Amino acid sequence: MRYSQLIAPRTSAVVAGPTPEPGPGEVLVQVTTSGVCASELHPWTEGRPPYPHRFGHEPMGVVAGVGPGVTRVREGDRVTGIFNEAYAEFGLARESGLLPVPPNVRDENALGEPLACLVNALRRTPVALADRVALIGLGYMGLGMLQLLKLRGPSRIVAIDVREEARAAAKTHGATEVSAPAELPPDSFLTSFGDWQSDRGFEVVIEASGTQAGLTLAGELVRPHGVLSILGYHQGGPRTVDVGMWNWKAIDVVNAHVRRRADLMASMRIGLELAAKGLIDLGSLVTHRYTLDEVDRAYTDLETKPEGFIKGVVRPWDEGDGVMG
Repeated sequence: MRYSQLIAPRTSAVVAGPTPEPGPGEVLVQVTTSGVCASELHPWTEGRPPYPHRFGHEPMGVVAGVGPGVTRVREGDRVTGIFNEAYAEFGLARESGLLPVPPNVRDENALGEPLACLVNALRRTPVALADRVALIGLGYMGLGMLQLLKLRGPSRIVAIDVREEARAAAKTHGATEVSAPAELPPDSFLTSFGDWQSDRGFEVVIEASGTQAGLTLAGELVRPHGVLSILGYHQGGPRTVDVGMWNWKAIDVVNAHVRRRADLMASMRIGLELAAKGLIDLGSLVTHRYTLDEVDRAYTDLETKPEGFIKGVVRPWDEGDGVMG
């Protein structure tokens, strides 16, 4: 089989090697689509010794073989789930890390890992009916969270991003208002710490930017006794927060990430059901598609955000001249 591997910072190479054989409890998956995730952008940029190193953890595919003891899936089943090294024609997964994909859900709408992360993040973040919500950062995860937030019935969702194009996408996907950080309406902020009984600020603020600026703004926007949920994946160094302000506001801070496999699989199952019922459509956020030979181009586009870019996927079996809108 062919697969992509990182051989130096910002440098990948496609090589050929033996197709793995599934062992007990394992499933061989022919990877049809794998999402390009921002969590791998920093290690791709800075390198990930020892080399070679393989990326790709948002797979969707078809069962190509099963090992001894596998009973829940069989050859030909469409599956998604949690396994790594997915920039490859085939990948090995534990049966326990896979779920069947409903027949009416297309591949790009069934990337199980990010779907699970988003559903799990919302399950961890208390959003009540008629809450006012601010959403900071409108990339793939932010816009995916926007789709899920609407199901909770907030009275107001203000979607915030520095990019005009991202704000336009948020409006399309159901934000009640959009704004650049510097153009937020006056009622977004408390006028002073002594103003805690006013109606300013947001009951819930979700930070999905993964940046220092986004995290700082989130702390400023959340109202006293509100909730600040950190969905953004922060990498590349420490962050600084105004703990004094957080203390004074008496806010609840939620780490919207999880590492327990059982929680992710439960959330993935919920997400696939929502997709099957047409309640969310993360596939509509996929804008760019790449071959195995274009993994570096995929990360470069993720970094530089060319016009129209929201989400890229790698298609190991595609042939042709690369990016398609």
